[in-house]
Amino acid sequence: MSRPARALIDLDALRHNHALARARHGGRVLAVLKANAYGHGALRCAQALEAHADGFAVAFLDEALALRAGGIRAPMLVLEGVFTAQELEAAQAHGLWTVVHHDGQLQMIEKSRPAVRDLNVWLKVDSGMRRAGFAPHQVRDVHARLRGCGKVARLTLMSHFACADEPGAALTRAQIACFDEATAGLAGERSLSNSAGVLAWPQANRDWARPGILLYGANPVPDDTHALRPVMRLQSQVFAERTLQAGDVLGYGATFVASRQTRVGLVAMGYADGYPRTAPTGTPVRVGERMTRTLGRVSMDMMTVDLSELPDAGVGSEVELWGDRVAVNTVACGAGTIAYELLCNVKRVPLVYREAAAPHAQAR
Repeated sequence: MSRPARALIDLDALRHNHALARARHGGRVLAVLKANAYGHGALRCAQALEAHADGFAVAFLDEALALRAGGIRAPMLVLEGVFTAQELEAAQAHGLWTVVHHDGQLQMIEKSRPAVRDLNVWLKVDSGMRRAGFAPHQVRDVHARLRGCGKVARLTLMSHFACADEPGAALTRAQIACFDEATAGLAGERSLSNSAGVLAWPQANRDWARPGILLYGANPVPDDTHALRPVMRLQSQVFAERTLQAGDVLGYGATFVASRQTRVGLVAMGYADGYPRTAPTGTPVRVGERMTRTLGRVSMDMMTVDLSELPDAGVGSEVELWGDRVAVNTVACGAGTIAYELLCNVKRVPLVYREAAAPHAQAR
């Protein structure tokens, strides 16, 4: 493959971030691998963490089955739960844990075949996000029904935060109090903290944490100084260059107009690879060892960068779109989105894995 665009995945950084999450939380950790490990490759990330994590979490059954097919045998929670009775049977057959967050899923368990038994169920409480979960006044009845149906061997109580990435948010304090009140005296372990909860809300620490984005080195908490390490380095190369004169326009929509003579590098990276089309002129990018900026609109397969102040840069120069030197959060902010979306949208480029224990890169 000759096109230079690729995403380098640092598995040592992934393990570092996981260790930080464990140290911050103090309890057990389910490493969240949904959405192909936020664009980083779920199977390879699971393999890198399997000896370290207490378990994994994915969004839906097919994500879990793909990991099981890849040889991952660690505990695994399906966060959306099951959609059909057949999925419930498959979850049990593959030893998967499942979230129950609405009455239809509860009834699936109660009405399931006799062979469905010894389930590990996570009962989701809607403590204030109002997206999924049982209302606080329903929790005791649902808990009793799950314990009494003869299908559930282990029951964990959980909720999800709406504003944990806002330190001091009143809603998060209210959610913690609501959850504690709704579950007081009920048997079972507890789980509250997502990534932002782990970093910013120590009072939310319970038996299990469910970190996602922090594992991949993108900090969800503004101005937080925890030493997360970026796992993905999205990079490419300059493969052509030209010089604009004052008044020349550049790219689709002619949105960039040169105010002076400007040397432009053409980079093999575009929105079809996952770089955001909405990133404006001036978005930081690193060419070689120096920072510069993007120019004009991002195209499907290419983008342009300013080489005017980089006399040593040119065709063949390495370009970092985000990673060690360019924070993915900075790119996301400029593009009007969040790091989660950028990382999950990476596609078409090969994922190349690196770790100290395995110096030879393995491409997807």
